[in-house]
Amino acid sequence: MALESTLQSVYCDLHVHIGRTSEGQAVKISGSRELTFAGIAKEAAERKGIGLIGIIDSHSPGVLRDIHAALDSGEMTMAEGGGIAYRGTTIILGTEIEIREPGRKECHVLAFMPDLGTMEEFSSWMSAHMRNVNLSSQRLYAPSRVLQDEITGRGGLLIPAHIFTPHKGLYGCAAERMADLFDLERIAAVELGLSADSEMAGYISELDPYSFLTNSDAHSLGKIGREYNVIEMQQPSFHELKLALERSEGRRISANFGLNPRLGKYHRTYCGGCGSIIDEAYATSERCPYCGSPKLVKGVLDRILDIADREQPLVPAYRPPYHYQVPLEFIPGLGKRKLNALLQAFGTEMNILHKAGEAELAAVAGQELAELIVLARTGRLALSSGGGGTYGKVIKGK
Repeated sequence: MALESTLQSVYCDLHVHIGRTSEGQAVKISGSRELTFAGIAKEAAERKGIGLIGIIDSHSPGVLRDIHAALDSGEMTMAEGGGIAYRGTTIILGTEIEIREPGRKECHVLAFMPDLGTMEEFSSWMSAHMRNVNLSSQRLYAPSRVLQDEITGRGGLLIPAHIFTPHKGLYGCAAERMADLFDLERIAAVELGLSADSEMAGYISELDPYSFLTNSDAHSLGKIGREYNVIEMQQPSFHELKLALERSEGRRISANFGLNPRLGKYHRTYCGGCGSIIDEAYATSERCPYCGSPKLVKGVLDRILDIADREQPLVPAYRPPYHYQVPLEFIPGLGKRKLNALLQAFGTEMNILHKAGEAELAAVAGQELAELIVLARTGRLALSSGGGGTYGKVIKGK
């Protein structure tokens, strides 16, 4: 009981990309130029209120130079328990890697290393098996289980990324079972992705033992914290994160906050012929019911039902609640000026979403926006479904 009382609730987003190094070198080509290592740390600590942030692409040699510069200047320090500390926020060093086994499509995995030296060693190893180690999400020319050996052998965490998305998700396009690619005993957790939730994942029994993560996969500063987790730990660090994913010594994920899957870009099947999103009970046809085209991109829900080994989803008792939460940027009428006024009043986006009362919000942004923010907290805004790479939308006036 004494241990439990020492734990704190930490907001955590473990999938944020680097757009550019401080030298201007591209890392995630589709990422914002503002997504530098220092820029992400500042956004997480000062604007978002996120205590544990996973910066993907920390393997890139240019990013590693930026990390050393931040440490040498004293702006950042090594965190006790692993990671990089900046103004109350701890950065976990990660990378996203593309793998492709013979006869299968490619998929992405996340790897997190316990400290800077280990990430540098891992980057050096990857450079011998990758065409351009400077860039994000590059193909690794080595078997998936060899990669698993290299990650876990260094004390790292292997987490399959956005597992259900048709675009490079493990279940979405590469395999019907994770065991086809990896040793299940050495998977630290799985990342659900923006178009799935805990109940949808419950159709697949193989996933029962794992902690689920809901992360942003941010390609711009504003998207940081679009999805996030609440983790019970003593202090934000790599070691405490590992314990939490194992649900060990009282550490655990206590809540997942994510988009309602209907808002995700790949929730339902999409027709490439006429552009329709097939938002029906279950898209069973091989052709579009509207135009007859066979150019269908199978949505997450439909793919899960295809590969399910259960008739009904099972959510294990230990699984934390999954809260549907619409990010502030999705709220109609909440522009930069009013958002900045709210941040001025309440400090961080996490405070706006979790701590400010409706009357307090209304005093700053007006009653209509205050009501929408409260509805967004609880997933009660009316939504249209996303699909085919287009986000769903909040329906105004409902």
